[in-house]
Amino acid sequence: MGSIRLTVAMKISEVTIDVRDSREAADFYGSVLGLPVTVTPSAATVTAGRTTLVLRENPETEGCHHLAFTIPSNKFAASKRWVSQRAEVMSFRGEDEFEYEAGWNARSLYFPGPEGSVIEFIIRRDLNNASEGEFTSRDLECISEVGVAVPDVLGTVDLLSAEAGIEPYGLTPRDRFSPVGTIDGLIILVTPDRTWFPADDLLSKQSRILIEATDARPGVYPLGELSTLTVAQ
Repeated sequence: MGSIRLTVAMKISEVTIDVRDSREAADFYGSVLGLPVTVTPSAATVTAGRTTLVLRENPETEGCHHLAFTIPSNKFAASKRWVSQRAEVMSFRGEDEFEYEAGWNARSLYFPGPEGSVIEFIIRRDLNNASEGEFTSRDLECISEVGVAVPDVLGTVDLLSAEAGIEPYGLTPRDRFSPVGTIDGLIILVTPDRTWFPADDLLSKQSRILIEATDARPGVYPLGELSTLTVAQ
């Protein structure tokens, strides 16, 4: 790998996460979120817009996952009504809508997914992605954030910046929480045993997460000890 830095707009094409019960997890994405799901004896595949989510069964896996889905910028209120009919919208200090201004220009809501995961719907105002009609599962455009627990957050930030051209996003890198990427695709690097906002008891753990992406420097990049980012040619 060379040392020339190249800032890129990484897009996440596939995410593979370990789950303790792939059929139960698949039922959430199919029945609750209404996404297309294919089930095999040891895994399930979910299609969310341009992103594929693979749920690989591993009864020994630990921790809770965090995934964010980008939705049309004009459908936040509609998405909240839609989610509220299917799951409990999570709150923090009495609030259940979260505005992110400087550096993010976004608004989010959260709700619980399978096995203690925290699912986020997010509008990104810098995307020109408004759409017409009622909110449906077809408005889940992609998985645009994946949470990954790593033992050395800042070291991983430096590696991705120098080797893959994937830079810190939205804030100065911190040793316990550092997003990297762009609005098209972000990896949320955190330390193990950190809670996933807005919960206070759902913890990140080092688990096997495989992320496939495009539009960055091709290669395979370690994300801690168990996870990897693979950027296609």
